[in-house]
Amino acid sequence: MTTVDLNALRFLPESQRLDRQDYQGRQSTLCKGCGHNSIASQIIAVAYELGINPSYIIKLSGIGCSSKSPAYFLGRSHGFNALHGRMPSVATGAVTANRHLLAIGVSGDGDTGSIGMGQFKHITRRNVRMVYIIENNGVYGLTKGQFSATADMGQETKYAGRNELPPIDLCLEALAGEATFVARSFAGAPKQVKTLLKAALSHNGTAILDIISPCVAFNDHASSTKSYAYGRSNQYPLQDMTFVPSEEEIMINEENYDAQGEQVVELHDGSRIILKKLDKGDHDPTDREAAVRLLEDARSSMNGVPKFITGLIYVDPDRQTLSEAIGMTETPLSHLSEEQLRPSRESLEKMMKGLM
Repeated sequence: MTTVDLNALRFLPESQRLDRQDYQGRQSTLCKGCGHNSIASQIIAVAYELGINPSYIIKLSGIGCSSKSPAYFLGRSHGFNALHGRMPSVATGAVTANRHLLAIGVSGDGDTGSIGMGQFKHITRRNVRMVYIIENNGVYGLTKGQFSATADMGQETKYAGRNELPPIDLCLEALAGEATFVARSFAGAPKQVKTLLKAALSHNGTAILDIISPCVAFNDHASSTKSYAYGRSNQYPLQDMTFVPSEEEIMINEENYDAQGEQVVELHDGSRIILKKLDKGDHDPTDREAAVRLLEDARSSMNGVPKFITGLIYVDPDRQTLSEAIGMTETPLSHLSEEQLRPSRESLEKMMKGLM
């Protein structure tokens, strides 16, 4: 059996490279300043820089603001918008039917951490060959900002009130689910996002990339005269309308980390988070137990200000993918003839006799 060079399929030779605009998608309909748009821009940049062959890419998503993102990049690639929380099973089917495809899945914290948690766990334990991006903002942006499973305890939004439940750390969940690549970044740190995307695309297995991407639509202060709360209690509405104000996207200077490798970021609503960049000398990303301790230590040292470890948290380059583990044929199932896929009467009779 001839071994197929997948890199030769998925990446174009220098003479056939496309222009950057060839990797773009449709015009974004997300709120101005949304970090999801920045992530889409970095996917476009990475695809262009690596010379990815768009015909061997399949984009997948579930439901939510994040799941609209695949429309905004790689317009020449295949795409499938699945049901809420069901993207992982569709991805598993797609790359099982055609193992030559390189899958890029985009999900949200609700799509993954709530209704899709079971499917998230199973795709990591199966080690399906794909890049799984979580655009994590802690709220359901399409339905007026209810808390998602990753919302910080004490977080307040104008519609949902105060969150009294502890957040789920999706990187910890990925490690518990035996994921072979776990990383975290911030939408406003494009250099780091781009580097981690390139690493994820080269990983032979499920690459989980949790990207903190603040929601700009729910950034008002209850005490402000310009807030939704003040306006609602001091208005006489003629129509039932909602307007989402434009905001500048939150960007950080990736050189401005302190001596401890930390940087405080102020969000649109005045709350703060701490980003902690991993140094190569501080952490061994091949040590799974160390990765778990690292994330747990960050959770225990929050002191009211969420701390997010950013960078490559864990990687296992040696574990078999699902296709390898179950002995899939090198030729994609979608390329086989009906005669090759359907067992003969003789082989079925032999199989049935073996079960008697």
